[in-house]
Amino acid sequence: MSKVNGQTLAASRSRSFCARALSNTLRSAASTALLLTATANAQDKPVETGRDLVEDLHTAFGEHHARAVHAKGIILEGRFEPTSAARALSRAPLFEHGTPIIVRFSNFTGFPNIPDNDPGANPRGMAVKFGSPTNPLLDIVTHNFDGFPTRTATEFGALLRAIGTSGPGVAAPTPLDGFLATHPDAKTFLTTQHPAPLSYATTAYFGVNAVTFTDRKGRARPVRYRFVPAAGEHYFGTGAGPAPDYLQPEIAKRVKDGPVRFDWYAQLGERGDLLEDPSIAWPPSRKLVKLGTITIAVLAANTAEADRALTFLPGRMPDGIAAADPMLAIRTEAYPVSFGERQ
Repeated sequence: MSKVNGQTLAASRSRSFCARALSNTLRSAASTALLLTATANAQDKPVETGRDLVEDLHTAFGEHHARAVHAKGIILEGRFEPTSAARALSRAPLFEHGTPIIVRFSNFTGFPNIPDNDPGANPRGMAVKFGSPTNPLLDIVTHNFDGFPTRTATEFGALLRAIGTSGPGVAAPTPLDGFLATHPDAKTFLTTQHPAPLSYATTAYFGVNAVTFTDRKGRARPVRYRFVPAAGEHYFGTGAGPAPDYLQPEIAKRVKDGPVRFDWYAQLGERGDLLEDPSIAWPPSRKLVKLGTITIAVLAANTAEADRALTFLPGRMPDGIAAADPMLAIRTEAYPVSFGERQ
């Protein structure tokens, strides 16, 4: 198969897997047995390293010498100003004073040219680097869905392989049917995404992996991140939809007209909240502490070279912030693998 045809087939898989998930049903006892067999086959390979995860992403989305996921994106720059509440919650140095930031908004999947109005472009991503590329303090990678499709990296790898082997022409029940039949959180993730946002600046973003904040007295508290847009949350309705490539021109114009702001919050975990299961959102009653405001004011150069050179490591954290979810370790291993492949 040629590279172009392979990319076309992979893109077709991406565009259709959400729609297929909507119609996923168990048709009979025989179908149930087939689904369980497909699920078992999809889960027999553990994800133990970052390279394992990147290979599974390629199975789902193909290899394009770009980011393995969230390939289509745009880079901007700005500044973070912390609150006194942040300093009380964590001794991390970035809460002591203002810090420059680099922000990359993106679409889901590993397809560099996926249309913005494609359902496979959800969830949208926002990655934030606090500090400079030569002196980074903290990297956060978020998306605009409060949750993750699976509990573990191994389950996520199985989902990706199921997507990659459930393309057009595959007989039902497909491997994806089998996976979703036994993983309701993954089905929820694939079938309850937001509509396309009016802008990258009009949707909230969630850091679904829990981390631990430690204050100057050594008191530790689990938190999850949330970025709330100052412009409010606004999405396209059921009428006229967006153009295929509207998001990058829109955010470029928006920033030219004035700064884009997000308030950064820590959602505080309480006893009984799951720290090692990103597929479960914490209850909405959990307290939110405002950590500060990020102000995005400048569009970066956005050359192909600049995008290839920029990487985010979810495990890069300063003293006062530590990983609580073990999935962060695999994710942090995967990003340099993807970085090396796109050079």
